Amino acid sequence: MAQIENDWLPALSPEFKKDYYRELFKFVKAAYGSGPVFPPPDDIFNAFHRTAFSDVKVVILGQDPYPTYGQAHGLCFSVLPGVLIPRSLQNIYKELQDELGCYIPNNGCLYKWADQGVFLLNAVLTVNEGNPGSHANKGWEQFTDAAIKALNDCDRPIVYLLWGAYARKKKELLNNPKQLILEAAHPSPLSARNGFFGCGHFKKANEFLKTNGLEEIDWQIDNI
Repeated sequence: MAQIENDWLPALSPEFKKDYYRELFKFVKAAYGSGPVFPPPDDIFNAFHRTAFSDVKVVILGQDPYPTYGQAHGLCFSVLPGVLIPRSLQNIYKELQDELGCYIPNNGCLYKWADQGVFLLNAVLTVNEGNPGSHANKGWEQFTDAAIKALNDCDRPIVYLLWGAYARKKKELLNNPKQLILEAAHPSPLSARNGFFGCGHFKKANEFLKTNGLEEIDWQIDNI
């Protein structure tokens, strides 16, 4: 696993010394040695590498990485250029088009969001090929909860976009009155029409950031 070296390290370094993380490390190392696991090892902490702790303005929470070869690269919902855009991300793009008039881009790479302070965090950071949830309850949730709690403790405005029942459970970690929590259905094709479409989250997030003197997110993913 590539080490976290930016300003996330002070917030998360205590976790690396705990018993659960030592067991998690052993589990993940063994998993990569026994079959296909995603994302590639150097991409496990990509969300942390790409969006510094001090830069986080918006948090989008996913459950675990895409379990299909070539999709997961360490940012929730994102895929690299040239990879077929997953259906949940297609629905996110549709909502952006309806809310903000964004065009539907020809790729699913969300680096542009991450580079503006959108922290694209999965609660579980690894998965076996073809087996969603296979690395759940091994310790990742405790680690990523620590990251969420660190952000909650920040004395600055942050927006949390909690989509679906799994993400919405993380609300119990959040109690900072300076921060905004937005909840909706998951953008999956199975649930998007039950409250994700029309949620207005991208516009609401930008309004909150602007009200608090922060630069808004340019949500338009550009064509490549």
